[in-house]
Amino acid sequence: MNNRITVYTDGGARGNPGPAGAGVYSPQMGEFHKYLGTATNNQAEYTALLMAITEAVAYKEKHPEIDEVECFLDSELVVKQMNREYKVKNEELQKIFVKIWNLTIKFKKVTFTHVRREYNKDADRLVNVAIDGALK
Repeated sequence: MNNRITVYTDGGARGNPGPAGAGVYSPQMGEFHKYLGTATNNQAEYTALLMAITEAVAYKEKHPEIDEVECFLDSELVVKQMNREYKVKNEELQKIFVKIWNLTIKFKKVTFTHVRREYNKDADRLVNVAIDGALK
């Protein structure tokens, strides 16, 4: 078995802030989505990443050989902040950043890579499933 988990995450808000959702797709772990209520786009993007890393930690408990996580996001801001290229100035986002950062230490390596939106369609679809399901 491979020692790496791959995750694609996306978050979105209709309006900013507005009804928001988070989506995670992983070939190894499956797919997850959550309606977030009213949130900003950035809060939704960070929440999706937190969901992915939390699920990866749970997956690692059942598969201890897992020691790497590759994260692909279409939010360039979140990628640059997670890679410590940009500071996280927003207090709400700082709290989520710290939660994610603390979970990443359970792995030997975690990478954060920016991908264009067309390469993140599964996670984007899950965001819409979450929002549409809640707004029915």
